[in-house]
Amino acid sequence: MSKREAFLEAACKENVEDFLRFIQLHKDKTDPLDVEEVVQEMPRDQRQTLWGKLSSLLQDVLQQCPPERWEDAGEEGMEVESAADPKHVMAVVDGVTLVAAVSLKVLQDGDTYSALLEIVHRLHDVLVVLPVSEASLPLHILTLCEAWWKTELKEKEKFGRTAFHISLQKSFMLKKPGTEIQRVWSLHNVLLSLDYASEDNTPITDLLVQCFHRHVYIKNDDGKRFLVFLFSWNVNFIPVIHSTIKNVLEFYSKPMTTSITEVYFRAWKKASGEFLESIENSCIQDFMQCAILLHRTSPVHAKVRQIVSYFHTRKGSNQLDKMLYNLYKPILWKYLSTPNFEVRANATLLFTEAFPLYDPDLNIKNTDEAIQKQLDIAMGLLDDPHPTVRSTAILGICKILAKCWEVLPPTIISDFLKKLVMELASDSSSPDVRCSVFKCLTIVLDNPLSHPLLVKLLPTLKYSLHDNSEKVRVAFLDMLIKVKAVRAAKFWDVSNMDHLLARLAKDSHPVSKRIVDLLFKSFFPVNESEKEWCCRCITLIQMNPMAARKFYQFAHKHTAPTNIIKLMLAIRRVLNSSIQTDLELSEINDSNKENSMRAEPLLGKDMAVVSRLLEILLIHWKSIEKAFKHNEEAHKYTVAKFGNVMPKYLQAFEDEQCTVPLIKLASLMPPAAVPTFSCGVLSRLRRIDPGAAPTEYGQLLDCMCSWGQAGNILELITDWLTEALPKQADKANTNRKVRIQETVEAKPDVALAFLHYLLSHTSTRQKVLSLGEGPLKQLHTVLGNWRSVLDTHLSSVTEDPKTPAVETALKVFTFHGRLSAHLQHDCSEGRDYLLSLEHVAVWVAERVLPFLTKQTNDDDEKEEGENSPPLAAQITESFLTLCRDVFLVGLADQTFKGQILHLCSLTLLSEAGYLCIPAVLPILKEVADSYQPEDSEHAEENQEGETTVVLGVVANIFQKIIELLARRLRKEPEEGKRLCQSAVPGLTDFLTVAEASDRASLCGVFSTLCAIIIVEIMHLLQKITHPEEMITPESVEDMPPLSSVLLSVILKSTSVTRAFLTEVTSSSDSETFNSLNELAAILHVLAVIKHTGQCKAGLKNAATSVQLHLHKNAVTSVDGGDIQRVIYESSVKTLNDILDL
Repeated sequence: MSKREAFLEAACKENVEDFLRFIQLHKDKTDPLDVEEVVQEMPRDQRQTLWGKLSSLLQDVLQQCPPERWEDAGEEGMEVESAADPKHVMAVVDGVTLVAAVSLKVLQDGDTYSALLEIVHRLHDVLVVLPVSEASLPLHILTLCEAWWKTELKEKEKFGRTAFHISLQKSFMLKKPGTEIQRVWSLHNVLLSLDYASEDNTPITDLLVQCFHRHVYIKNDDGKRFLVFLFSWNVNFIPVIHSTIKNVLEFYSKPMTTSITEVYFRAWKKASGEFLESIENSCIQDFMQCAILLHRTSPVHAKVRQIVSYFHTRKGSNQLDKMLYNLYKPILWKYLSTPNFEVRANATLLFTEAFPLYDPDLNIKNTDEAIQKQLDIAMGLLDDPHPTVRSTAILGICKILAKCWEVLPPTIISDFLKKLVMELASDSSSPDVRCSVFKCLTIVLDNPLSHPLLVKLLPTLKYSLHDNSEKVRVAFLDMLIKVKAVRAAKFWDVSNMDHLLARLAKDSHPVSKRIVDLLFKSFFPVNESEKEWCCRCITLIQMNPMAARKFYQFAHKHTAPTNIIKLMLAIRRVLNSSIQTDLELSEINDSNKENSMRAEPLLGKDMAVVSRLLEILLIHWKSIEKAFKHNEEAHKYTVAKFGNVMPKYLQAFEDEQCTVPLIKLASLMPPAAVPTFSCGVLSRLRRIDPGAAPTEYGQLLDCMCSWGQAGNILELITDWLTEALPKQADKANTNRKVRIQETVEAKPDVALAFLHYLLSHTSTRQKVLSLGEGPLKQLHTVLGNWRSVLDTHLSSVTEDPKTPAVETALKVFTFHGRLSAHLQHDCSEGRDYLLSLEHVAVWVAERVLPFLTKQTNDDDEKEEGENSPPLAAQITESFLTLCRDVFLVGLADQTFKGQILHLCSLTLLSEAGYLCIPAVLPILKEVADSYQPEDSEHAEENQEGETTVVLGVVANIFQKIIELLARRLRKEPEEGKRLCQSAVPGLTDFLTVAEASDRASLCGVFSTLCAIIIVEIMHLLQKITHPEEMITPESVEDMPPLSSVLLSVILKSTSVTRAFLTEVTSSSDSETFNSLNELAAILHVLAVIKHTGQCKAGLKNAATSVQLHLHKNAVTSVDGGDIQRVIYESSVKTLNDILDL
């Protein structure tokens, strides 16, 4: 039996396994069986028989297991137990699809294919039922439908529509939809057979709209072709497409916008008739109007401008020129004269970009007249009253000049440039306009034909370098850089060199770096010799020393580190020649005679030039430090060269302006490179006198730290502080290693000055703290021992000349605390140094506070009392200020907070504790701030309890502070006012934190404020003896002293004011204040707040609450005396004024 007969016999339900075996052999590439060859070799009647039998087989298997039951089945065919198994059915359907597909290829004219059509119908129905997926069976059926449509057989529209629809859906689903997009494009003509208006095609229409949302379609070449085709499908579909694109345009990237613009442009080029008209009027002209009418801040405006500009850039063809002319004609000229400046500016941008707009069908004369009219309009736009329009017109006109210079009349060009240079470049009303002139002249400079005319005009702009607007100066310099780059003119003819250097010396970084860019080749010609570089360096210094410093700060950005080193060595040779160093004389005479002869007369003994050269050496060294790290050999060579001559420099250049850069230069080299100098630095530090300025020792300390000798400085500081202690003056530490030869007396003030410098500068502080805990702990101990000096001063009646000054002891006390904080942060894993501060707190409580409360009666004790309280207050305040800093940097733990709050309480309970109120308030602020809600959301319940206790203590201390302020105002009004004023900053910060907290514990803060203010005002009302004395206050100055201060603090912040009014309302509602005088006092407060205009809603709420209680006092007040009646009437009037807001 032949293969044809065997295959034909297998195509039935009874022999289905044989059929599947044939299909499997066809798929097996190693087997010679090819179904397509078998079908092709069949006679026509056998093929018809085959199709009939396959149709029956397909019908039978689909009846046994419809496609709806295939969902859980796998794709691949495999051994099955029953014919109704979904996998078996799918294998049969796939085999029938394969035979149908190869039958299409061998179908000949005149063949009867009704049975084949029946097969394709059934497969089509299967495809429609199956979900859209990447499975192989739906893909094979889809390919069959596509092939049927392309073969143009009967009912091709049905199969083509389905294939197109499913391909569209798949192109949206797949991660790599390139193949499906290609299939969609191959089936695009299917759309021509579809009725756009039919509801049956709505799903396809919706998918077509979605194509414009998909990046894959817009980026893919076949996708673009398809999108272009959609513009020609149905004229009514064009507005739908355009509306869709406008809706998603905001989300397009710049490349995406360019791609969608290409789609519009290609669609317009291919369109004709009503399609062309629709694209032009509904799409392109709409984009033009949007580009004009949209706000520039709109996220869509830039995208619309990009689309319109795409058409402008393709001007040149008659078709496009005519289209732009026709579409702009009804809208552009109208919008150029509209009252809205932004619309005029947008229209100006489009007009100048599309220039010239003309009808190619007009004759030359009419075209020239139209263009001349447009040029007149452009000139008029330069005089627009709004600077935005003028700036836009400047940009547009410069683009026109650059593009059309060859075809524009010379008089027109000259008029435009004179207008720009002579008038608009000095437009005093707008720096933006002036900036636009210089930015846009660079566009004109791109056209070489403009250079002869600009050379004559640009020098008139020289004073723009000194424009009071930085961005104008930057734009002017960018223009000069452009002038230099295109060699249009010599930039120094436009702006004088002296002016450039003067501006370089004092201007900001953006301006300075551009001046350096402009001048770099002039003063650092890399193609010249090092001798020439050095000569120009000296010339630059002589012209403007400050400009020279700035210039060389930027030099490393314009040339290689190698050139910087060469210049440094050239400067070294010049400096050597000025002092005739024996070490270098032979080198100079032998290898650099010309340099020596030229450098000597240029430099001579001018110390000003020498100092500037040394500064430039320092600047260069610092600028290439990173390069030195990558090239150790270059670093060693440079260090050796300068190390050899440093002693001579230090000996020859003794002027202070020379020694400063020399010492800094030495600090950048290893100490071994400058042994003579490095060995004497510590001795020089020992000889520093008390009261010396930081400039005398700061650089020496920097040197020691940079050389890794910070430990020697600490040792010196520790020695001096130890020796200055009275009890330790005769106890020498024999174990200490001494690094100096001469004996110098102890200088505790100098030691503290050194310590202050070391801890106040980041670089030196890092070096000191990196020494580790050992030497620092020793210094910490010595600093702590100085508390005995403070003890002596506190307890002594007369001053002992042998005891260090109290000012010195106070400074040591402060540095002990500062060092404790640094050590806790950098050197301690536990809380050792917090514990040290807690011990100091105990010392303050036990040894200092008693003197803050000490009062005596006899003269001697009175004198002691006058001396001790200020010192005790200074000690307490300095310690509390230090603790505030510890809180501020987050080093304090719960125990430390509690200890310091306890000290604050003890301080305020002291008789003169009120003096420390300004120091206590910042402590309260930092403690309260550390318990803000966001920091304790995840706290455990026991921590929450601790927080409540601590904040309760804070509120109690604040209440004590308010009471002390009130007491001092009663006893010593003048002193009390000064005290209140000194407490204002602390009160302001604390109330801000208290308002931001939602802790119930801090609510008492505003209760305290409310109570003290109301009580003070109420007492004032009680003293009224005559009706004329009843005056409603209008400002805080009209309030009693404490209320005036507190209200001034409250009114600084709207949120604090709102919180205060909430407390007033709450107190009034709870009848805490219900007497007439109390309510009148509240209304006085509300009247003051009313005149500030703050918190109107809160003010009304408070006034409404008072109103309810005020009416209850009406009868009492009328029956009472005149004063009560006056208070009541005044209160009612004030209340009415507030409620009339």
